[in-house]
Amino acid sequence: MSDSTEKTSWWKRLSGGLKRTSASLGGAISDLIVKRKIDADTLEDLENELIRADLGVDFAARISSLLKEGRYEKGIAPEEVRALLAGEVEKVLTPVAKPLEITATPFVILVSGVNGSGKTTTIGKMAARFRAEGKKVMLVAGDTFRAAAIEQLKIWGSRTGATVKASTQGADPASLAFEAITAAKADGTEIVLVDTAGRLQNRAELMSELEKIVRVMRKVEPTAPHAVLLVLDATVGQNALSQVEVFGKVAGVTGLVMTKLDGTARGGILVAIAERFKLPVHFIGVGEGIDDLAAFTARDFARAVVGIED
Repeated sequence: MSDSTEKTSWWKRLSGGLKRTSASLGGAISDLIVKRKIDADTLEDLENELIRADLGVDFAARISSLLKEGRYEKGIAPEEVRALLAGEVEKVLTPVAKPLEITATPFVILVSGVNGSGKTTTIGKMAARFRAEGKKVMLVAGDTFRAAAIEQLKIWGSRTGATVKASTQGADPASLAFEAITAAKADGTEIVLVDTAGRLQNRAELMSELEKIVRVMRKVEPTAPHAVLLVLDATVGQNALSQVEVFGKVAGVTGLVMTKLDGTARGGILVAIAERFKLPVHFIGVGEGIDDLAAFTARDFARAVVGIED
């Protein structure tokens, strides 16, 4: 597949995945702008629509104020509002659109996230990306709480050609991480992806488990983990904000991966998260396929979320 065909295909999947947000925003913009002049009531209604699309209160207020300052007494076309919106979304997202830089060997990535966020699948897709680059990869089944997570990771290992370090359900994940990193250092593994438990019901328990994993890891590799990624499900909307807050405190998150941008997504939440937490966004996933994870680009996302055709 040529680069341009691949880009077109990715764009189609991304804009399709953000359809729910872009359709509701597009409809709101058309209804408000076409039928009414830009006055205080229209701006308030538009602000409410932007908040409903999960873009965040501060962002909505800024758009409203930009439109107010623009002196649009003679009217403004919906396309102009969309372009303004896309430009502002891009401004918020550009500083956080950063690739994941591999700075050590082995490079240890601790992957966190609530159960059901697509965490284990994301690890598999990341493994596929690294393997495609010719890297030697190890997957560590550190979510020993769920037998299904261990089995899923083994399947991803065989699909991608990555080594898998696993134990039985209920085993100590810190000991497993210790053994895995020891083995990775001995056999020249370049990337170690460590799955972790995602239950939030008891935050203290989760925190102590993650702290123990990190503490034990550092006995083998003092600089590990080199990255702590939080996997977020794009369909949960506002809940994603509290997940970033909790895992930020508990796990010391260094970057984000947004998954499930597949048509039911509430993708606007990524704008609110970027504005509030300023954490790098490394990847976004648009489906279940092995290749459905791509590097995050601010411009593409901004245009897709507002519904501008590329």
